[in-house]
Amino acid sequence: MTEQRGAADVVFGADDVEVQREEILFDGFWTLKRLTLRHRRYAGGWSEPMTREVHCRGEAVGVLLYDPDMDAVGLVEQFRVGPWAKGDARPWLLELVAGLREEGEDPEGVAIRETREEAGCEVRSLRHIASYYSSPGGCDEYFHLYCASVSLADVGLLHGEEHEHEDIRLHVVPVSDLPALIAAGRCNNAHSLLALQWFEAKRAELRAP
Repeated sequence: MTEQRGAADVVFGADDVEVQREEILFDGFWTLKRLTLRHRRYAGGWSEPMTREVHCRGEAVGVLLYDPDMDAVGLVEQFRVGPWAKGDARPWLLELVAGLREEGEDPEGVAIRETREEAGCEVRSLRHIASYYSSPGGCDEYFHLYCASVSLADVGLLHGEEHEHEDIRLHVVPVSDLPALIAAGRCNNAHSLLALQWFEAKRAELRAP
């Protein structure tokens, strides 16, 4: 590619993409679209038409549960079809409480609802960590990440909504055990790792009275 003078100052937006064709390949629990499109180029002009498949998931919310009195976090364990399809020997993952945003809900409301459904806890307060695209190369999912202050004392072990085929086990993990858990590869999903890295930096602040 020939570098063009001024290309570093170019800012593109949604109007710089032209969709020539849109097909719905699958419409079930999620939607799969095939787009034929072109977009403007930094060097000038337009790209050649290209075909891209997009996995449409919408918005999702993840919540790291923290009990400052116990100095422990709550992580949930459940079967995940993605790791199983990849051939992972242990497709039951330790991860955050999480769920999809439904019509009319705000992300904070999803965090409160999912914390109650997946861990049997009530949220005392919420801290926003980040919002980001999970896998922008082929998926439109936009993820909102939170840390919730909760009480993990006397919580039940098993949770989930039966009509959603959820079979969830809650783990109350002392913060001192987290480094070994991460080193062993038990938190092998991006949302959990991102939240736990943020938590490491903010733990003292979260424990302050």
